[in-house]
Amino acid sequence: MQAFEKAPPDVQEILSKPIKELGLKLEGSPLERSIQRLYRELDRKGIHRFRPLCYLTDEWGCPSGEPVIGIPFYLANPKLARLEKEMNDLEDEREIMMYLRHEAGHAFNYAYRLYETSEWRDLFGPFRRPYRESYRPVPFSKRFVRHIDGWYAQKHPDEDFAETFAVWLTPRSNWRKKYRGWGALAKLKYVDRMARRFRDADPLRSKGRTDITVEEMETTVADFYDKALTEPLSAEELPLEADLNDIFNASRRRKKGVRPAVDLLRENHKAMVDKLTYWTGVQRPLVKGLVQAIESKVGELGLRADVKCEKEHLTEVTVYATALAMNYLTRGKFVQP
Repeated sequence: MQAFEKAPPDVQEILSKPIKELGLKLEGSPLERSIQRLYRELDRKGIHRFRPLCYLTDEWGCPSGEPVIGIPFYLANPKLARLEKEMNDLEDEREIMMYLRHEAGHAFNYAYRLYETSEWRDLFGPFRRPYRESYRPVPFSKRFVRHIDGWYAQKHPDEDFAETFAVWLTPRSNWRKKYRGWGALAKLKYVDRMARRFRDADPLRSKGRTDITVEEMETTVADFYDKALTEPLSAEELPLEADLNDIFNASRRRKKGVRPAVDLLRENHKAMVDKLTYWTGVQRPLVKGLVQAIESKVGELGLRADVKCEKEHLTEVTVYATALAMNYLTRGKFVQP
């Protein structure tokens, strides 16, 4: 329970409760508005018969081959959302819609069995290709759209389709102009054609099987987060001290116009993790560990930031962390021996 010491008292009260006993429902939660917004977006795109079932589960997902959308349970409860924000990085409304559009792409693919056709395979690749959590993307490749962080369309043909569908579905994405001249445009045009073909057609699979639902989650809230926690990257593993002293070089004798540099970094933690993940393609847990290691070392060294140069400090730290992340992506380690 030590990891939850900072949680507010009303949140600590639910830590020992099994998740299935919390009475979590989509109905009446903020998620209900997001789901209805997704359905309206589908309708505006002319898709009238496809409305994927959404349900609460342990993480974002669409069980392979099943036209349903799983949504993390913590988004349905304000207390759990606060805990998630403390333990990880809570999705905001924009990110929730991004994930819903992506999962709707999976569900559309499964509902009409597009992945079984030769045209789908020619454009996206074999659906049965082994699915690997670790993948090495090609940054800035024009063969793939950009939507979720980390060049996610390059992970697997199924993810490529889902990302392409999400870009096509996003209001005001202006995809024809934005992707003009890209190899990804052919994929977007395919999605557009399939949407027109099946706009008034009932799905071949109208119902799908869910994986674990929130009503079946016997684990307690505390145990769920204990299992989800990953060991942070140790600051001792990285030779950060000299570099960080160069970035935050305010004299220790100064009394005015400075503040703890670690406060500046923590205030911008999520934005930094988001952007590093998006542009480098390094997996989010590793990026988060890297940023936490930098914050830890900055705090340990007692470094201070010049308040007049905070933008410059953040720019330099971000570029520095990007160089480390790209080193990991290309060589498998943040720093070479």
